[in-house]
Amino acid sequence: MADHTTPASDQLAAVTLKDDVSASTVKKHRFSDRVLIRSIMSRPDGGAGKENIKQTFSNLCFLILLLPQILLTTGLAGQRVRVGGWVKTGREQGKGSFAFLEVNDGSCPANLQVIVDAAVADLAQLVQTGTSVSVEGLLKNPPEGTRQRVELQVEKVIDVGTVDPAKYPIPKTKLSLEFLRDRIHFRPRTNKISAVARIRNALAFANHTFFQEHGFLYVHTPIVTTNDCEGAGEMFQVTTLINEAERVSDKAELTPGIPQKDGKIDYGKDFFGRQAFLTVSGQLQVETYACAVGNVYTFGPTFRAENSHTCRHLAEFWMVEPEIAFADLKDDMNCAEAYVKFMCHWLLEKCLDDMEFMAKNYDKTCIDRLRMVASTPFERISYTEAVELLLVAEGTKFEKAVEWGIDLASEHERYLTEVKFQKPVIVYNYPKGIKAFYMRVNDDLNTVAAMDVLVPKIGELIGGSQREERIDIIKDRILEMGLPLDPYEWYLDLRRFGTVKYCGFSLGLILFATGIDKIRDVIPFPRYPGRADL
Repeated sequence: MADHTTPASDQLAAVTLKDDVSASTVKKHRFSDRVLIRSIMSRPDGGAGKENIKQTFSNLCFLILLLPQILLTTGLAGQRVRVGGWVKTGREQGKGSFAFLEVNDGSCPANLQVIVDAAVADLAQLVQTGTSVSVEGLLKNPPEGTRQRVELQVEKVIDVGTVDPAKYPIPKTKLSLEFLRDRIHFRPRTNKISAVARIRNALAFANHTFFQEHGFLYVHTPIVTTNDCEGAGEMFQVTTLINEAERVSDKAELTPGIPQKDGKIDYGKDFFGRQAFLTVSGQLQVETYACAVGNVYTFGPTFRAENSHTCRHLAEFWMVEPEIAFADLKDDMNCAEAYVKFMCHWLLEKCLDDMEFMAKNYDKTCIDRLRMVASTPFERISYTEAVELLLVAEGTKFEKAVEWGIDLASEHERYLTEVKFQKPVIVYNYPKGIKAFYMRVNDDLNTVAAMDVLVPKIGELIGGSQREERIDIIKDRILEMGLPLDPYEWYLDLRRFGTVKYCGFSLGLILFATGIDKIRDVIPFPRYPGRADL
């Protein structure tokens, strides 16, 4: 077991054994008296050792590549381990004398085959899908020719969490994502949602790794805000006035109703003494740190009160937002491209088993897409050039008409990435009228220094810009958007005192990585109009 001084990266390697395939013993989890199934199943030999090379590796090229590692591997047969997990499938065999269980503990997509004799436990309690089991026994090599590389012969059943099969809401048949949305507290027990959870985890880790390795400071920005970053007004309001109005009280001084002043709601009586909202973005707040300590990023929840049911909209989601100090739009594009490539490489290296599961069961092109994006230089074209290409797109009829000044639709973005260039595309210098007030106005006065990173399958992956550092121009932009100046005085102060050129972007990667079509199916607890379960 790892000691208290072992670095986190070494502990992870010790647990997974992916970086130490020569180990002859499988190690327990540091904080549990059990072995993670990933420690067994994610070894290059699948736990079989060199004795089972022929059945483990049928591909000759793969065998040659891994031969030096395989020859060092003794396999895990004969080791006594304790595992805990949930039964995916179970069946009694030999006229009820023993049972096969496929057990998964969430650490990887692979199941461990577990064999239990009737003399050890009541098999009827163990074979039902969804049953939780904690068992101890010996790992062994299965008979030659079987699919499994290693299996567990149970000697002792420690704990069982039984399931009534007539009432269990997640049967072992193939289930639609729509079906699972109505059983959200059981979704993680399915192979698809648990794979998505591990992919999200890997991307979150990769996100911090990238920015920390490049000298960015992680800043927590507020969830409750008084500013509308996007200027769209689609924000959830935070108030206690309704609570006060509905409170039943015997105190005479409390009068029913929402307090008013001059015919309007008196927010001076509210909790914060002013109107407050759930943030749509942490960008404006994190800019205060970019203008003081340099490169920064925030990674946290954001909220949109847009009454939309499209596949790309949610009421609550997490967003990554970096800001780069003393940098312009070109720097922004360079950072965004490097970031996306890093994330793709990370998934291919650290999460390939889950990506292979997604490719096999959902989107067969997802791995090829990651490899292409990770290894291909991104095309860069101006918005005007993009519109010109779309106007002469041969053999393509768009649902949304193309003209200069429109916000490019997903069909336009996918044409550019999937048909015209067949690789990621960065479109920059968008019309001023369709972009936010904080984006730097270009010398032509018609466009702003904004950029979008477009990728195959989903279109826009990243949106970013160089921020407007000139106070007179940003004042005009705020007023053009119909926004009051007072709430942004603090933001204007960043331009008054020590202004600096800087840029940033925001993004979401899960739909692109997994190939799943609807964002509500890659969020652990999706919130959208009419739904806020749990």
